[in-house]
Amino acid sequence: MKFSVLTQALCTTVLCTLAGAADRASNTVVLDDTGVKNLRIETVEVEETDFEETQFSLGRIETIPTRITAVSSRISGRIVALTVAVGDSVKAGDEVAKIESRQPGDPPPVITLKAPQSGLVTRVDKRLGDPIEPENALLEITDMEEMYAIARVPEHDAGRMKPGTTAHIRVAALPNEKFEGELLRFGITADKASGTIDAIFRLPNPDGLLRADMRAEFSIVMSKRSGVMSLPRAALQGDASNRFVYVKDFDLPNAFIKTPVHVGEVNDRFVEITGGLFPADEVVTRGGYSLSFAGASSVSLKEALDAAHGHEHAADGSELKPGEHPDHGHDEEHDHDHEEGVSPLWRSGCGVLLLLLLMALFRKQRPVEEA
Repeated sequence: MKFSVLTQALCTTVLCTLAGAADRASNTVVLDDTGVKNLRIETVEVEETDFEETQFSLGRIETIPTRITAVSSRISGRIVALTVAVGDSVKAGDEVAKIESRQPGDPPPVITLKAPQSGLVTRVDKRLGDPIEPENALLEITDMEEMYAIARVPEHDAGRMKPGTTAHIRVAALPNEKFEGELLRFGITADKASGTIDAIFRLPNPDGLLRADMRAEFSIVMSKRSGVMSLPRAALQGDASNRFVYVKDFDLPNAFIKTPVHVGEVNDRFVEITGGLFPADEVVTRGGYSLSFAGASSVSLKEALDAAHGHEHAADGSELKPGEHPDHGHDEEHDHDHEEGVSPLWRSGCGVLLLLLLMALFRKQRPVEEA
């Protein structure tokens, strides 16, 4: 019984070793320096971080009403100079218009209108030469250092969101920009038809890129978990039934191993990895999709191992026994194996497996003969 268990263990070890060598050869892509540059390969080190559970919502960008200022004249008169137009940026104190008074004089008195605040000219209601009265605004200036980002969230999720909740916001018109918003409050009414309510986020806009009525996508952070192994979503390859990533080989330069992984939660930026990787593994985040098609033009695993270790290896990357050569043998038997494409490691494994099976049968029949 003990001999049988030992036999099974040895057989399993041999087969796993052979399968491992074959898997490494088929799943390893080796590039030269030019290939790495052409594919623009980028990697990131796997580490345990805080993982966010997010809720996706759609919404829009709006200006903050309290940051809109009207410019008007203190006297009745006529516009004789208008130095700004819609879309112009102004600073507080800049001249925006000149008004000629209706009071008698030769020439009539002229006053200068200045911008009361810095911002963007978002509306001009008069033209050069138009009459103007104190009760009518000439133009308006909007301070866009901060904006409102308004998300339409389901009512049942609104109860989990408190003031101060953060959101990762992407704007369709600015695909390369990322924004972070902070929840201020909810709208005063809900939409009965859609079952949603407005969630109003404060959104910094220091570069002035955001504009009112831009469409936005929200990833609202509902909760966080610490100590979670995660990767950028760009690193994940394959379909739902066969997820994998490319891991940088720790031994060979410019070598990447196709590695199956188990996936947990997914948010807008990261994916949770529950199995298949270890901390400190370097995973390809850019160029991973192209690696799937790089095998035909890549360096062979044998060539890479030969260069890295200073001695020759078999075609599948396995170590050669003393006296063996990868391309030709010393006897007829080795030549025959080479012609048929049989790996030396595979032949040795089969021989060991056959010997163990014969020994097991002999031990099994011996008690019967003695009886």
